[in-house]
Amino acid sequence: MDRLTSMTVFVKTVDLGSFAAAAEALDISGPMVGKHVRFLEERLGVRLLNRTTRRQSLTDFGRAYYDRCRIVLAEAEAADALAADQLAEPRGRLRVTMPALLGRRCVAPILLAFSERYPRLELELSFGDRIVDLVEDGYDLAIRTGTLEDRAGLIARRLASHKMVVCAAPSYVERHGSPHQVADLGAHQAITYSRPGWVHPWLFPRDGQRALEVTPASRVRLDDLEAIADAAVSGIGLAWLPSWLVRQRIDSGALVEVLQEEPGYRFDNYALWLRTPHLSLKVRLAVDALAAALPKAMI
Repeated sequence: MDRLTSMTVFVKTVDLGSFAAAAEALDISGPMVGKHVRFLEERLGVRLLNRTTRRQSLTDFGRAYYDRCRIVLAEAEAADALAADQLAEPRGRLRVTMPALLGRRCVAPILLAFSERYPRLELELSFGDRIVDLVEDGYDLAIRTGTLEDRAGLIARRLASHKMVVCAAPSYVERHGSPHQVADLGAHQAITYSRPGWVHPWLFPRDGQRALEVTPASRVRLDDLEAIADAAVSGIGLAWLPSWLVRQRIDSGALVEVLQEEPGYRFDNYALWLRTPHLSLKVRLAVDALAAALPKAMI
């Protein structure tokens, strides 16, 4: 006999309290219910049920085995649901929160193309640098960059990474020269990313050691990476920016990369979602689409 089928019959028998009730619920005969229970008992070599003409009760082992059977059957149903998902189509609303600039430039185009493939999917994207609570704010998915805080109940998947580059306008290099090593930054003006009371240091990897942190001198501090890139193009100073943001400007000659002998620091990009027994199809497919396409956008 099939063990999972016999477990199903056994659990139903316990839940309903009798062989007759289980037989009616499962649309099988009473004697067949008994055969399934006996099959398990003979296979295990242990009695599961104490049976009399009037009542039945679980043995001590039967109670423990019943609890395990419920877990096994639930996992089997979840596995079947995964297979069913393969043939299904994602539908309903998918809410995603992401950093504003990275989201507009790199993430949103991928998700918009993804939604085009599934007309029953509703896409709702939120752009902002505030860290949101997925539960309280009702998001299915969050895109984050950099070091993740330890948060219970969340799953994270690394999607891609991007390199930071130091760059400047050709006009700046003509006037002030080009730094050749990190120590040269002290002789240059920079455009830095800042928030009230805090300036983001520039990071440079060092083999087997913590990254070197440098906060160059700057007369211009901005809280928007796009604005920093535009200021760098105007020749105001050096800028430390993501490769995906300045690649076109470098290719067009509006900016030139300096310190090319220095290894570029890399920030990881992640997708985060709530830990659940069964990940929804829309979230799983969206994360897969991002993992496949985002590395190409990070060059």
